[in-house]
Amino acid sequence: MDSLRKKIFFASDAHLGARFHKDPLAVEKRLVRWLDSIKDEAMAIYFLGDMFDYWYEYKYVIPKGFVRFLGKLAELSDNGVEIHIFIGNHDIWMFDYLPKEIGAVIHRDVLTIDLLGKRFFLGHGDEVDYRSKAFRFLRALFRNKFCQWLYAGIHPRWTFGFALGWSLSSRKSGLKKHKTREAAEYLGEDHEYMVLFAKDYLKTHPDINFFIFGHRHIMLDLMLSRTTRLLIAGDWMQYFSYIVWDGETLYMEQFETE
Repeated sequence: MDSLRKKIFFASDAHLGARFHKDPLAVEKRLVRWLDSIKDEAMAIYFLGDMFDYWYEYKYVIPKGFVRFLGKLAELSDNGVEIHIFIGNHDIWMFDYLPKEIGAVIHRDVLTIDLLGKRFFLGHGDEVDYRSKAFRFLRALFRNKFCQWLYAGIHPRWTFGFALGWSLSSRKSGLKKHKTREAAEYLGEDHEYMVLFAKDYLKTHPDINFFIFGHRHIMLDLMLSRTTRLLIAGDWMQYFSYIVWDGETLYMEQFETE
């Protein structure tokens, strides 16, 4: 079986536990079915952030739910599949629970890594968003260890309810603003900040073959140069999409079960 494990998978933005999911359990079960379908060929899986709509680890308390997803990750890890989880802007507060329980590697910033002979630049995507000062301020605030310590002093009954309510309100606001079922639309090469960042980064790091991000909730595969592509992984809310790298071909798929 180990000889079949040649592929590396990337997925992002399931927002498990979100109140805006019509059927949250169905989303989780679909994600688990996908993981089950790739378990014999996966050597590593990179989750590029916001797999949970909210996650905060207190010293002795973690969010309830997600047992099917976490159980499947533990099974994959026990069978030798590398599990990599990037924190997103919704699930920033991952500490030692997932590394200890399922052997996951937590990434708190962008990562440049060689995978099967090619050089990848990986991240959730919010790390390279420098447009909004307010967004940068909130991101720094949420990542500040002292602020995290203060937040941990609030009882979970208040913090969890507040965070999930805020996420729901933000999602509804985005839907209303765009007047479509999905809040995200491709803005074009000249306006997508991830594309602009990647083009600028390539000027000093021409060895990057692939940039892969989540966060934007769009499916995008864009050639930046003769040797470099940028992909945005979609999500597990409407696209149920993922990216596969087999050492020769990098491609995007959608998981269909019906």
